This record gives sequence, C-alpha cells and structure tokens, in this order.
Amino acid sequence: MNNTTVRFQELWGEFLDRILNPDLLAKVGLGFLQLAGILIAGKMFLRLGNFVIDRLFEEKEAYESNVKRRNKTLKIVLKSALRYILYFIGGATALEVVGVPIAPILAGAGVVGLAVGFGAQNLVRDVITGFFILFERQFSVGDYIKISDIDGIVQEIGLRVTKVKNFDGDLHIIPNGKIEQVTNLSSEARRVVVDAPIDYGQDIAEVINILKELSKELKAEYSVIKEGPTVQGVQELAGSSVNIRIIAMVEPMESWQMGRIMRQRIKERFDEKGIDIPYNHLVLINKED
Repeated sequence: MNNTTVRFQELWGEFLDRILNPDLLAKVGLGFLQLAGILIAGKMFLRLGNFVIDRLFEEKEAYESNVKRRNKTLKIVLKSALRYILYFIGGATALEVVGVPIAPILAGAGVVGLAVGFGAQNLVRDVITGFFILFERQFSVGDYIKISDIDGIVQEIGLRVTKVKNFDGDLHIIPNGKIEQVTNLSSEARRVVVDAPIDYGQDIAEVINILKELSKELKAEYSVIKEGPTVQGVQELAGSSVNIRIIAMVEPMESWQMGRIMRQRIKERFDEKGIDIPYNHLVLINKED
C-alpha cells in the first residue's frame, strides 16, 4: 500500500470521526428541527393571515362589481405584503440558526433600502396613495370624476396609476401620487336644470301649468328621475324671452341624457299647445314691394 493510499485513509477516518461526533450530530439535528419549525410556523402564519384577509374582504354576490374588484385588488396586495414579510422574518431566523450573523446583513440592507427609497420615493407615494384610494373607496371604475383639469370616466384603478377616459376618447394615465384633490361627480344624484323660453306675449300661468303636467308625465315615464321635475317659475326676463326654470334630480351619469329629453319634450309640448318660443331670425323686405 503506497503512501498516498495511507494518507487518504487517514483523512477519511478523521472526517468520519468529525461528522459522526455525537455533539455535532445533536447540534445538526437540533438545527434541522429548528429550521423545520420555522418553515411550519411560517406556513401556519401565512394561512392564518390569508384567512383573516379573505374574511375582511369577503366577496358576496350582493356586492356591486366595482366593490368586488376593489376587494380583490386589496386582497392581492395584502397577501403579497404578508408573504414577503414572513419570508424576511423566516429567512433572518434561519440564518441565525445556522450561525450566520444577520446584523451586518441588516445594516447593509438598511443602507441599500435607504438609497432605493430616495430613488423610488415617487413610486412609493403612488402605491400608498393608490392603496388608500382603493381602501377608502374614494371612487370606483365607471365613476365620472374630475382631477384638476382632467375629467372623465374611470377606466382602471391600480396601485400606481389611475386611468381616466374623457368624452373625446382621450385616455389620461395619472400617477396616484399626483391625485391631491378629486371630485366624484357620480356618487350622488345629479341635478338637471332646464330653462324653457317663451314669448313675452304668452300667458305665464298657462305655460307653468302645461310644464307641470309634462313634469308629471316625465316622472312616471323615466325611473332614473329621483326627484321632480319641479317647475320653479320665472327665472329670467331676458331681452326677447321669459325663461321658466324646471329642475330634477336624476341618477348619476343620467343628467346629460335626461336634460336632452326634457328639452325635446318641452319643445314638442309647446308646439302642440301653440306656445311660441322666441328665436333670432332675419326678415328681408323687398324695396319695390
């Protein structure tokens, strides 16, 4: 047997003596048990946290579609945050178990996190603002809102941006951090105001009675009308007309269409009753005639 073989056998023997050392085996076994305990505890906390989040934002059939979308988004965000927090805690605890000091790692992570935080502070602000928009239900998909000089229908609400499409079809993508003040124009019933002009020679009382009858018909015909229409009376003595005001409260997003319908029906009723509506026109007179 040559010297190389003898030396290998000696080294192999020393290696077996070390790894089969009862103290080392006990320490390794305890480490594996601790790691298994960390893994099991992490999974239990994750399941418990997911259960609580599901119960807090439970989706019921009675909920509106926008509420369901909001709850779904919040559940995804909260579950992801919980998962990463548990990963971090579990990883740090596991490193301590195997004997890796985590203090330098945490210090380095703090420096890196600080640098990233300065560079991504706008992104963080967008995400936080987006979370509170969803959580507080400031507005929902399908609402008609106004943000600064932008108004339109909400197409999408995300954690970072909100997408609003105006009536011209332009899609505005607004970072949530830029939303400092928003007006929700579709959260409550909207008022419709229509002024009906009549000629100065018409009987005002008669016209008001005609408009009251028409208002009753509109109320019975259109379920989107919540209050009114109410004939308030003479609103203005204009240069060539007497303007009589009618108002109504209608469901959100129905005010424009209802205003068009009311104006059309008033014109048709005035034509039927022979009520003159003044308008600017030009009369040509032949000099020879």
